[in-house]
Amino acid sequence: MSQNQESILREPLLTGKEKTYSSITNDILKPVEGRASRAWWIGFIAASCGALLWLGAISYTFYTGLGAWGLNKTVGWAWDITGFVWWVGIGHAGTLISAVLLLFRQNWRNSINRSAEAMTIFAVICAATYIIAHMGRPWLAYWVFPLPNQFGSLWVNFNSPLVWDTFAISTYFSVSLLFWYTGLLPDIATIRDRANGLRRKIYSVFSFGWSGSVKTWQRFEAVSLILAGISTPLVLSVHTIVSMDFATSVIPGWHTTIFPPYFVAGAIFSGFAMVLTLLLVARKVLGLEDYITMFHIESMNKIIILTGSIVGVAYLTEFFIAWYSGSEYEQYAFINRSTGPYWWAYWMMMTCNVISPQLLWFKKIRTNIKATWILSIVVNIGMWFERFVIIVTSLHRDYIPSSWAMFYPTWIDVSVFIGSIGVFFTLFLLFLRWLPSVAIAEVKLLLKTSSEQAKLKAIESGNLSVEQVNEYISSLEKFDTVDASAYYKFKAVPQENDNKQ
Repeated sequence: MSQNQESILREPLLTGKEKTYSSITNDILKPVEGRASRAWWIGFIAASCGALLWLGAISYTFYTGLGAWGLNKTVGWAWDITGFVWWVGIGHAGTLISAVLLLFRQNWRNSINRSAEAMTIFAVICAATYIIAHMGRPWLAYWVFPLPNQFGSLWVNFNSPLVWDTFAISTYFSVSLLFWYTGLLPDIATIRDRANGLRRKIYSVFSFGWSGSVKTWQRFEAVSLILAGISTPLVLSVHTIVSMDFATSVIPGWHTTIFPPYFVAGAIFSGFAMVLTLLLVARKVLGLEDYITMFHIESMNKIIILTGSIVGVAYLTEFFIAWYSGSEYEQYAFINRSTGPYWWAYWMMMTCNVISPQLLWFKKIRTNIKATWILSIVVNIGMWFERFVIIVTSLHRDYIPSSWAMFYPTWIDVSVFIGSIGVFFTLFLLFLRWLPSVAIAEVKLLLKTSSEQAKLKAIESGNLSVEQVNEYISSLEKFDTVDASAYYKFKAVPQENDNKQ
């Protein structure tokens, strides 16, 4: 066995017994170079209809003003900020997969990082549309930047967390976009070299003259690590700053120091759920089962279990803090959440975010494609309700009972939210059509060490112990694209001498 051979006990990250560098390129680029499938067109038309709904609802909002939404003088934030925080949270998984797992040398990120990074870009775009719309006068959106006074506006208040949001999210978007596009360069060059005519010219422009030389690869890897180092603090800082929009206020239910870690864990929780929602469909429709394997799915489910448990502990901690504080206003805020007019939203949140992820402790559910996909959608529904509960139930009943009010969304509220989902899926489907959804260059790194065929060669060499071989074959039984029975001929009973001390 070669010295760089990976342990046989590790499950393969790339399945298929006859993979070559050429076949990997062909498999991943098939959706890009071939004609769009019927499933893609159905999804794209549906998503485009949602995007048109968003365009119409936003145009109506700009024309008539924020009175088109269901906001009132008691509940000044509702579906708009709920949608904003929800979309920012969804974008967190992309940076975590791309940057943090790269720095920790976790090779299972190689097959999912490209789609997760694209998801981050599109989610942040959807979040930004909410902020611009909520300004009421979006044509003055540039006022959030520190422009000189002689330009016609005063400097913004740098003590406001809302201004911190502007800088944090714009930085997050810029770095994520740069990280995503840098990783795309070698794959765009691959498409360029295989294309002809106008298509070749277009991809030549976007490949920035990538040559594939040793020096080019050295610089590529160095830049990737630098961007990963810059991006890693953003995983913590962005949603921490978003949480300070609430935590720095004096409103009961918001004024708590637990919000920053609680929001970060919730963002990773919802982000990984959205990655699963998208990739489980994409792997089936695009025929990428050999590249996005059950190992990737199970690994993401384990992260969902961890972050979901953290979120559940945070919910309980909030109640404890309210009780321990001795503040009757704080205590009432949480009693009102669970038993007040919006009790249904609170218990929907608890069911989706705390109870449903615990089902993933069972391996049969954790490795079941349909169950995982349904649970990923349930988690995202629950995380939307979490933001709704935090925002609306803390505002609709304040210190003065005479000012209490209920929030009821209008058709514009609903249309903007559904439309933002349409915008997101429109952008994501365009990405799947014109760019490789799996990082070709990074997946090829797994062929000689972490692929099924590399491990099969290691078994056939006869240098492995019977226990190791048996354990590896048993792990293959959960893979939906691997015929584990084909390996049973390699199974053997350990010799008695092997069991003696």
